[in-house]
Amino acid sequence: MADPTRHDDRGIRETVAASANAPAPAVWLMNPPRVRRALTRWISQLFILVFIAATLVVGGGGFLFYRLTVPGPATAPVTVIISPGTTTRAIGALLEAEGVLPADTPFYYGVRLGAGELPLQAGEFIFPPGANAFSAIKILQTGDTVAHSVTVPEGLTTIAILALIDAETALNGTATPILGEGELLPETYHFTRGDSADEIVARMRVAMRETIAQLWPGRDTGLPITTPEHAIILASIVERETGLTAERPMVAGVFINRLRLGMALQTDPTIIYAVGGGNGLDRPLTYEDLRIDSPYNTYLYPGLPPGPIANPGRASIEAVLHPATTTALYFVATGNGGHAFADSLAEHNANVAAYRASQR
Repeated sequence: MADPTRHDDRGIRETVAASANAPAPAVWLMNPPRVRRALTRWISQLFILVFIAATLVVGGGGFLFYRLTVPGPATAPVTVIISPGTTTRAIGALLEAEGVLPADTPFYYGVRLGAGELPLQAGEFIFPPGANAFSAIKILQTGDTVAHSVTVPEGLTTIAILALIDAETALNGTATPILGEGELLPETYHFTRGDSADEIVARMRVAMRETIAQLWPGRDTGLPITTPEHAIILASIVERETGLTAERPMVAGVFINRLRLGMALQTDPTIIYAVGGGNGLDRPLTYEDLRIDSPYNTYLYPGLPPGPIANPGRASIEAVLHPATTTALYFVATGNGGHAFADSLAEHNANVAAYRASQR
């Protein structure tokens, strides 16, 4: 018979086991000092992580800025050609290869950080000595490309002008051949690398049309030339006869007098054009040349030739439209760059004799 006062050992063991398996009470939650210490440690660790991240960001940004502002190695201006379609990374590599920027310059990131809305331009650029990435980016953004120019001397034939244009290596392509003379205005034309040769020629044509359209209405009255085309023909002869600006109105005056009297112009440059065409002559004229049967032979045929013999400049056109008032009918070279003018054939022959004596 069981003793009612005896404990049930099995029940006690089960109670103990159950107590052991139960979760421990969160004593620390009920301990404010312990909570504060844990929170303080967590905040301290977070602050350290934020500080490290900020240090890395600031340090990396500072290093990037330093690399973008380091002066390049060039000690003299450097010309670089950026082709259309070149990527930003390729531009940076090209600037390094040309010695504009130091090696390993983070040019791409400089563009991303500092370029804003302005794209980099293609073209030919000059970078100053010591340029850094930011200054190079600004130069490429503004599109301030290298300016080239070609100066066309007055009095060249069209063939000679086109050869001059084709010799410009900064121009793209070759000029399309043009027949005839007097369509192109000689002067200095500016362009950028990559412009087409035909574009320059087109600008010369427009300049000639605009010049004659501007000058023709203000011409002197009573001239024996009745069209702008005739003015260009006579201006081309004046251009080939003298290179002295001050002398052109006087030369034009002689030819105007001859045209009024129906005399032959008897000008050697027209014979040179009749014999050599646009290519000219590399030898002196002969008496045989003076007998060539050509409408450009102004010794045989009075009046103006059928077309210009060269491309005259503005000064010669103005001289023809405003010739000097003179009674002279003849002129001959003096040997010092100018001409001696005469009213009579006898006076002219004396001037010719003096010229020949000076050449002996």
